[in-house]
Amino acid sequence: MIIRRTFYHWQFIAAGALPLWLLVGSSIFGSGAWAVLGIFFGAVLIGLGMLLVALVIFARKEVRETRAVSYADVGVLALWHALIIAIPFSTDAAGWLSVLVILGGLAVFWFAVWELVDSAKRRMRAMVDLVEQTARGQMPVQSDSAGPRHPLPNRTTATPPSGRRATPETIVIEEKRDRP
Repeated sequence: MIIRRTFYHWQFIAAGALPLWLLVGSSIFGSGAWAVLGIFFGAVLIGLGMLLVALVIFARKEVRETRAVSYADVGVLALWHALIIAIPFSTDAAGWLSVLVILGGLAVFWFAVWELVDSAKRRMRAMVDLVEQTARGQMPVQSDSAGPRHPLPNRTTATPPSGRRATPETIVIEEKRDRP
């Protein structure tokens, strides 16, 4: 859990730190002035891409609630970030690594979108199951994260205190007309 929470926080820090590392690292490890200028524009785009991926991952409800990314997120983010970190170290392979970083960024983005859609689909399926159980008159089961599972009260089958049969709740809105 510690690694997942670390990556949750790191993904936002990395959106600024890794592009800065590209600039500083390529200057330190002997890239020319034109290469550093090209890396500057690439670093801005990589930073925006990393921020976009972090926001898509943050959009998942379970990520926001637990403040931890999934292990699959840890794997793809670690690989992508390692490729970005490796670019300044090897000026000879920087072109190929740049292509891998771009392809990796696209893959990570679509992976994050797929996880977001899958998470929303699972939550929607649970809601539809709850509605179907309620419509069939079954007692839906509600689970609390802190306690045991317990049934929800079913208002359509409960008998009122007067002994009469329960009727569905009705809301009456009276309308006043000012004109005759």
